[in-house]
Amino acid sequence: MHPLLRENKKTFALATPIIAGQLGQMLLGLVDTLMIGRIGTVELAVVAFVNVIFHFAFVLGIGLFAAVSIQVAHAYGENRRERVAEAFRHGFLVSCASGFVFAGLLLGTIPFLDVFRQPEAVTAMTPDYLVWIALSLIPMVPAMTIKSFAEALNRPWTVFWLMMGGVLANVVLNYLLIFGNWGFPALGLEGAGIATFLARLGTVAALWLYLRRSEVLSPHLPSVWRRPLRRAEVLDLFKIAGPIAGQLSMEFGAFAFGALLIGQFGPAALAAHQITLTCCATSFMLPLGFSMALTIRVGHSVGGGHLADCRRIVLSAHLCGLLIMCLCALAFVFGGELLARAFTADPEVIAIAATLFTVAAFFQIGDGAQVLSNGALRGLRDVNLPTLLIFISFWLISLPLGAFLAFRSDLGPTGIWAGLAAGICTAAVALTWRLAIALRPTRTNLPAGSRA
Repeated sequence: MHPLLRENKKTFALATPIIAGQLGQMLLGLVDTLMIGRIGTVELAVVAFVNVIFHFAFVLGIGLFAAVSIQVAHAYGENRRERVAEAFRHGFLVSCASGFVFAGLLLGTIPFLDVFRQPEAVTAMTPDYLVWIALSLIPMVPAMTIKSFAEALNRPWTVFWLMMGGVLANVVLNYLLIFGNWGFPALGLEGAGIATFLARLGTVAALWLYLRRSEVLSPHLPSVWRRPLRRAEVLDLFKIAGPIAGQLSMEFGAFAFGALLIGQFGPAALAAHQITLTCCATSFMLPLGFSMALTIRVGHSVGGGHLADCRRIVLSAHLCGLLIMCLCALAFVFGGELLARAFTADPEVIAIAATLFTVAAFFQIGDGAQVLSNGALRGLRDVNLPTLLIFISFWLISLPLGAFLAFRSDLGPTGIWAGLAAGICTAAVALTWRLAIALRPTRTNLPAGSRA
């Protein structure tokens, strides 16, 4: 078997359940969007608005459990079981506290919703849904940390099935609480929020039970949980988590700020943006899963001292990612209108979304390249310079260009998405360039000097 195919087979074996798990998490939002879209356009716009606010907090959590994955993967590659246990203990306890902090931050935005200048009807309906989505962060952040821990130890499948059980629970609870079926009260938006909170609470309980009883994972757990956290360990965790959270905040923040700009064109435009963004975020889970697997595999190789293997692992993942995102682009070009009709019957929303899907198709390949390159760089613990490159791409290029095209060139929502596409493609070129330099044979010592 060709070396690239052999490496791709290993990456794919790890990435498949990760991708499926990420898609499962996206299905929670997708289910809410599909089911709430049947209530009305304003309700769908509320979901879009709340998702914008939610992701400002959630990306901080993503940085945290991504850092746990990197720390555990390196320790596992070094075959240091005690180091694995301590990395997870610190990460999990910090994630539990962080869930409460993030939820508090979201709840604190409720008195200031008017600042975002969304349509009055959208702002008025937002709190009922936002409260429960904010509270769902409390179980969600530690649940994703457990998921990252299991994946870093090459044990992703059981976690995947447990998380899919949470998605199924969310569907059932939505059916009962949104529409009032089987004698339950019809709570609409609030019912969707309650369903998401309960589903995520059940998921973290199931994951914790599995973790404690697993014959494979439990030996890697700390023998004592109540020891004080070590300051150096926490700081090391945040040295990785901080830049990763910063990267994701800038990228998600660009899309979030774009949504706020699009909201000024009315509820139909915001609803169309939500539909397109939901589908793009779903397709993004494919290269993101490969990226997370790439981070783990590169971390294992670096931890085990097999730095030369990284180049084959990275190249094979990029080739596979290119094929996947080409297929996604074709789906958006030829099936954009059909996808929009699956979410809503509003002809104005469908027309806007179909145009946005065409723009989205053009940046699929760039989106795949930038997330894969960044995943490999994280495995090398190279996180600071990529953060700067992402800031330049999204906040100095993407948003100013999008705002100009939307408001000065009269392209409206399409202009915002064109700007986002430009930012994504810029990030793809810059991060891939950085990775190519990092993987040169003369630069295999990068992890030790990745503070650039």
